[in-house]
Amino acid sequence: MESILKKDQNYIWHPLTQHKTQPEVLPITRAKGVWLYDDKENAYIDAISSWYTSIYGHCHPKIIHAAQEQMQNCDQVIFSGFTHAPAANLAEALIGILPENQQKVFFSDNGSTATEIGIKIALQYHHNKGQERHVILAFEEGFHGDTFGAMSVSGLSVYNGPFENHFIKVVRIAVPNENNHKQVLSNLEKLIDIHDIAGFIYEPLVQGAAGMKMYEAKYLIPILELCKAHEIITIADEVMTGFGKTGTAFASQQISILPDVICLSKALTAGFMPMAITSCTQRIFDAFYSDDTSKGLFHCHTYTANPIACAVAKASVDLLVSKSMQQHRKRIEQSHKEFIAALCKHPKAQNVRSKGIILAFELQIDCKERYGNTRKKIYNAFMAQGIYLRPLGNTIYIVPPFITTNKELQKIYTSIENILELV
Repeated sequence: MESILKKDQNYIWHPLTQHKTQPEVLPITRAKGVWLYDDKENAYIDAISSWYTSIYGHCHPKIIHAAQEQMQNCDQVIFSGFTHAPAANLAEALIGILPENQQKVFFSDNGSTATEIGIKIALQYHHNKGQERHVILAFEEGFHGDTFGAMSVSGLSVYNGPFENHFIKVVRIAVPNENNHKQVLSNLEKLIDIHDIAGFIYEPLVQGAAGMKMYEAKYLIPILELCKAHEIITIADEVMTGFGKTGTAFASQQISILPDVICLSKALTAGFMPMAITSCTQRIFDAFYSDDTSKGLFHCHTYTANPIACAVAKASVDLLVSKSMQQHRKRIEQSHKEFIAALCKHPKAQNVRSKGIILAFELQIDCKERYGNTRKKIYNAFMAQGIYLRPLGNTIYIVPPFITTNKELQKIYTSIENILELV
């Protein structure tokens, strides 16, 4: 294992890492269920489903079987001019669980590309109709990925600061709440008068990278209605919120005004394979359907609709809609509610909140930096208790796999209680 660490140090550049101040990495040798195991066989509960992907647990046998079976028949096939059963079957399954207005799916590689495509769809939709619009509307503190279009619409400079002079044009509104929703709507009306807004991208109900900030559907609805009235394409970024994590298959299903475009990735393939989907309504698709070749959506990735990834994603959808997985999800939601009742009484826990299997709160401590020393100490304190999660500054959040047992949930909760006593 020392050899692996040496090779890592010599050759690897890790994401979200300043290597000079954070040189250490932990070798993970295997993963099963909710558990990650390091090179010394220490075990850690994966309390955030490895960035919200492995929501059915690691190495689920049904997902493994789907991958093994598909790789015996067809590995990688170009998807321009060809098609195959895994893609067709997955598309049908997704349309069956997506919001009812979604009709077409476009395949890509990851969450950033899913939102990048959504942005391009909004811009080209108006171009195809002969009405040039060049501005995208987004929420403050949103996060939509790390490619240039996705960075442009994101509002967290900790990730995007060096690149902001190179972004597409974006205007922002505050996330609506009980106190500001009328002012937000008024500000939006003014922005629409001033700017040629092509699309509005938003994380429905939960802003993940902002620190699991949650807001109510009733304050989003008037914004979506105003966008619809002005033919602003609405793009729901469900990369984090999708596939049951908020209590419904997709967060957009808890909002009466449905989006024109939906962006999916992460739990799409249960953490097994890189893949993403950007879905849209028939009306959006029809704006690209033309005798004029240039009106097509000329966006492609080499591994678009990889057959193995499609087979894995189909198996993942089957797991999501299974009775047993839905029972697990509801059990975790109920367990969270019971824990929250106690957590709210602790003076060091602020703004305690939950949505589906997502639970979050802020520690009442001085913590100015998202990835500073204080956050590192909190992270290490959880790891010492056998719990893997990634605090964002003083924000603690968990997104456990659906299969997490009550005993494993209690271990997570106990670790949180211990941290509250330490700070």
